[in-house]
Amino acid sequence: MATRRSTILTAQAPAAIGAYSQAVRASSGDTVYLSGQIGLDPENMQMARGIDAQIERVFKNLRAVTEAAGGTLDDLVKLNIYLVDMEHFSKINQAMERYFNQPYPARAAVGVKELPRGALVEADAIMLLDAA
Repeated sequence: MATRRSTILTAQAPAAIGAYSQAVRASSGDTVYLSGQIGLDPENMQMARGIDAQIERVFKNLRAVTEAAGGTLDDLVKLNIYLVDMEHFSKINQAMERYFNQPYPARAAVGVKELPRGALVEADAIMLLDAA
């Protein structure tokens, strides 16, 4: 049976800290599912300090994974944001205006009790690439 999926791996984003891949490309090759990214620096695997730095790191990590898969942040069609404190929701909007061009991806923002490694924010996404 042929492989129905392939994994995406880049050193430009933090290595997986559990039993998951940074991203998985569906067998058709045009849909990529990105695992959640938290504010870990891929060079030292240390968490960025504070919500502003973590938000920036999350979007940089997402960008690195999209590029490793052959796309850009503008190829994301769905983005899920998880926040420990929903008071930071406006900071997410501000960051999205810096990292994305219109039309923006569909998005959900969810308040959660806690995230891995004490992170304050996490984001995962679905990317749709042009079929070659």
